[in-house]
Amino acid sequence: MRLVERISSSRRLRLCRRLGWWNYLHFARQSRRLSALECRDALQLRSRLAAHPLLCRPHTSDILVFDQIFIEREYQRLDGLTAPGLILDCGANVGYSSAYFLSRFPQARLIAVEPDAQNFAVLERNLRPFGDRARAYQTAIWSHPTRLTLATHDYRDGAEWSRQVRECQPGEAGFDAIDLGTLFTRSGQPRISLLKMDIEGAEAVVFSRNVDSWLSKVDNIAIELHHDSPFGDAPSAFFAAIQGRGYTIETVGELTLCFRSPGRS
Repeated sequence: MRLVERISSSRRLRLCRRLGWWNYLHFARQSRRLSALECRDALQLRSRLAAHPLLCRPHTSDILVFDQIFIEREYQRLDGLTAPGLILDCGANVGYSSAYFLSRFPQARLIAVEPDAQNFAVLERNLRPFGDRARAYQTAIWSHPTRLTLATHDYRDGAEWSRQVRECQPGEAGFDAIDLGTLFTRSGQPRISLLKMDIEGAEAVVFSRNVDSWLSKVDNIAIELHHDSPFGDAPSAFFAAIQGRGYTIETVGELTLCFRSPGRS
């Protein structure tokens, strides 16, 4: 999968500004290598917004995710959060958003959740340099204990950033889901400073039930809401769950951002 073959002068300037000049030159070279048909191995990408180099697989959506986070700065609006403690990255993919947050907030601890085995393998390698500040779980977020499996149908473009899960049929192999209340308890932290969620429509399930044990503990949310998934109307489920909980809501690109005033729960 190719990001771009020819970089316009305006985009080159933006790349230099966002990545830094030397990182831009490295990015341009690595992009060409990643798009080459003969490229089979993951390569490193760098950004001055990431404390460590990040692995990127060729012919995948990885470079598009890198572009979203480190060049287009999808999460830039969150840069002003004050000393976040615990960050939950649900739908962490290969760990670029996790690396962005851990680099931006060096005092924060982060838990990343990703169900796809190939994505998870890269996620673990990308988070390794952050040591015990980051934990990763190969599972998926759900509203209640159940068994899940990766869906075999393609969602949207069917690429690595669009993996979905579904509940197992009786007798079907799978893995144990984890609900946010359990994940929060495991963290040992008093609050969730930031809940980032991009789980390809399953947020419709997560916010439809059993939210009271954890939602009152979430200070800020960055979520991508999907209205076209088999899980149903995610925006309606989400906004019904957060109604009256003291959030100020903003929309930035594909993200819905929710900020809670201190002292509100």
